[in-house]
Amino acid sequence: MINFLDLKKINDRFEPELSLSLKRVLESGRYLMGKEVTEFEKEFAGYIGSKYCVGVANGLDALRLILRSYMELGVMKENDEIIVPANTYIASILSITENRLTPILIEPDILTYNIDPAKIEEKITSKTKGIMLVHLYGLNAMTPEIRRLVNKYNLKLIEDNAQAHGCIYRNKRTGSIGHASGHSFYPGKNLGAIGDGGAVTTNDDKLAEVIRSISNYGSKIKYQNLFKGLNSRLDEIQAAILRIKLPRLDADNQRRREIAQYYIENIKLTEIILPFSLQPAAYSLDHVWHLFIIRHRERDRLQKYLSDNGIQTLIHYPIPPHKQKAYREFDNLFLPLTEEIHQTVLSLPINQAMENSEVEQIINTINSFE
Repeated sequence: MINFLDLKKINDRFEPELSLSLKRVLESGRYLMGKEVTEFEKEFAGYIGSKYCVGVANGLDALRLILRSYMELGVMKENDEIIVPANTYIASILSITENRLTPILIEPDILTYNIDPAKIEEKITSKTKGIMLVHLYGLNAMTPEIRRLVNKYNLKLIEDNAQAHGCIYRNKRTGSIGHASGHSFYPGKNLGAIGDGGAVTTNDDKLAEVIRSISNYGSKIKYQNLFKGLNSRLDEIQAAILRIKLPRLDADNQRRREIAQYYIENIKLTEIILPFSLQPAAYSLDHVWHLFIIRHRERDRLQKYLSDNGIQTLIHYPIPPHKQKAYREFDNLFLPLTEEIHQTVLSLPINQAMENSEVEQIINTINSFE
């Protein structure tokens, strides 16, 4: 069986460094708010190209802390609107509604699966305070039109960079092109920990200060609480793991590009819709291929066929957010492109530890589908 993702195989490539880093943390006796987190924050901020990095517990918390902090700073208030892609993972939308803000769901571009810039301006109202830009599947979603709208309407640009670590837009890494960005280090991400973890990057001094306080029980000085905060901190073990992996992230992303390029050049089944890219995938830095998404009108039959032939695939995502029971209030929305995507997408295995023979087997199996 070719697994969709073999985390043991991916992490074994970093031994013995990973085991030594764990030992270092254990022997230090400091497991929270210590040297590993401090150093990782510096290193990740430098990598992304931002002034600040604040380590937090997970990617969802990173986004919700950004919005919560903007509210504490008076930039946003309850019922203000945040524009967000309709076909994103539900965490993007949860971060908005948990802060009693209103998500405005925008259809994607059917070619890129990212938010369609041409559909944003018609949804902007006097209550619109921000755009949450999701670099879905690892593809940069930023465009000159989005920048124009951010400037024209004085909006906050919040990046959901959970799937796009290392992605580049106009010589800047995603995660540094907006006012603030949320990152996830869930184990399956391009830069993955061995548990949950996340971070916020920003150049905004005050925002970074408020986020750091709120994430630590609302406290800047121990036992003095400025805000009704929460407990959302990156722990020392996860930070130590991420410090080992970060220097190899660009090389790992390049391996993903090579696999994606080979898929694109060699999958010949005419009924399959392959990913769209403006440049050859192997040389394009605007995509880090967190996921390799294909579409097929008989997606479920294709997935079963691949499974029967020893290839595990996943669906990202089977149910769009507006059709989830948690968001019954959105069930009446007319979002046909989003629904088409969720009904037809299939994710093929792609990661930096894959063997060429596995890629060949997947391609040959797909090309034999009838």
